[in-house]
Amino acid sequence: MSTRWYPIYQRGNPQLRVFLPNFWMKLVRPQEEQPANVVTFAVSTEMTKHDVKNYLEKIYKLPVVEVRTRIALGETKRDQTYGYVTKKDDVKYAYVTMPKTESFTFPDLFSNRAENQEKEGKSLDESKDGFRKFLDRNKKRPGTPGWYSI
Repeated sequence: MSTRWYPIYQRGNPQLRVFLPNFWMKLVRPQEEQPANVVTFAVSTEMTKHDVKNYLEKIYKLPVVEVRTRIALGETKRDQTYGYVTKKDDVKYAYVTMPKTESFTFPDLFSNRAENQEKEGKSLDESKDGFRKFLDRNKKRPGTPGWYSI
């Protein structure tokens, strides 16, 4: 599972070895509507379905029924001036199905959006009023820069 090499002998007792996986998983918000018991992860491209299942069961103690994977091709873009092509990395997605008794809802990180929008609306109105006052004050001198007034 790990491609890291560790020394065969270490000084001291006991011989300590820690084997860490080269794999990573990232929880991703699903693009389409999914059932409550399906979770989407962006995973390392080297991971297989069995690796994903073992990773979640052994480390996070999640009951996993089925794992489906797909590889999304990275976006390609051509540079306008020089014409060279750049490509973003491919991403492997794992769709993990849990038992029907389990459910997962993606956490709402921005629950207090309404309060922030009210504050932003007030500050926007204040800045608009200030700009209107500035325009009214400089109405008789068109074309003069704002920094020129006293």
